[in-house]
Amino acid sequence: MPGFRRMGRPGLLGLAARTAVVAGTATAVSGGMQRRAQARAQDQQQQAAWQAQQQQEQIDAAAAAAVAAQQPAAPAAAPAPAPAAGGVDLVAELQKLAALKDAGILSDEEFAAAKAKLLA
Repeated sequence: MPGFRRMGRPGLLGLAARTAVVAGTATAVSGGMQRRAQARAQDQQQQAAWQAQQQQEQIDAAAAAAVAAQQPAAPAAAPAPAPAAGGVDLVAELQKLAALKDAGILSDEEFAAAKAKLLA
């Protein structure tokens, strides 16, 4: 019976081969989906970090501009007093805090707390 060919359901070997193909395809698809999701999450994290860095640079620039705007007016208004015993110029520090508050970087509560700390 060399010409005998079985028709209908596949044999055990055919069933095992079909199962292996289906399982391999499912593994490949799920692996690809996981890699794509990880790449997307990493891109979002990098974008968020970049935006945070840009915001911090804007805040730093605004603080520097506010302090620079206050510096020329301070010597003309009154001569700068000598540094206190701790080596800190209280008037200059208070002017810096006021500039940060005016720029909107410090809230009223933060300004009051920092001022109290300086004066203590």
